[in-house]
Amino acid sequence: MTKLSVNINKLATLRNSRGGNVPNLLKSATDIESFGAQGITVHPRPDERHIRYQDAHDLKGVVTTEYNIEGNPIPKFMDMVLTIKPTQVTLVPDAEDAITSNAGWNTIKHKDFLIEVIKTFKDYGIRTSIFVDPDVDMVKGAAETGTDRIELYTESFAKEFSEGKKTESIQPFIDAAKMANKLGLGINAGHDLSLDNIKFFKEHIPNLFEVSIGHALICESLYLGLENVINMYLHRLK
Repeated sequence: MTKLSVNINKLATLRNSRGGNVPNLLKSATDIESFGAQGITVHPRPDERHIRYQDAHDLKGVVTTEYNIEGNPIPKFMDMVLTIKPTQVTLVPDAEDAITSNAGWNTIKHKDFLIEVIKTFKDYGIRTSIFVDPDVDMVKGAAETGTDRIELYTESFAKEFSEGKKTESIQPFIDAAKMANKLGLGINAGHDLSLDNIKFFKEHIPNLFEVSIGHALICESLYLGLENVINMYLHRLK
């Protein structure tokens, strides 16, 4: 079964909008795990507009499933991850002022940098994943960095799927996944995956280890309830 890791950035955004500690991220993470999610994901950014660096440290003490920290490996981020030692670190080439992730790594252009960063994390026993576009050449480049996994950036799939272009939407991801399997890379995926498209995506991607879902899951939970939505995802991922 493909694992579901819930990104709780949006809960932090809600908390920060009023100050204080409502919703409580630590309790939310514990509840999300109790509802059946197999992981918690956070993506702290330098301006800390949603997840704060202190949140990432505090969550280490309560997350009992897989703990995944995403971000651009700037020095501050790397120091934090090496201190916390989460289950997995996902490297994302975000600009500091990015609203959300909007591109995968050019694993060929940044190969030497990624090799150095990934070796540092793996020396600390942290599983590594690289955020990549569904491009066979980028997957090949990722394999040369020493990463354990890739995370397929799925925004293009979600957009085309919503327009009824199912075949067109999924084919690049099938090709990328087949190459990853051939090269021995684990496969994660995330960005704009939702209850509407997750089943179709999962059924077409061979050996999909994990999906990381935040924005859609939290929005869907406003109508359907958090526990219910998590179980709806788990059902689709079987």
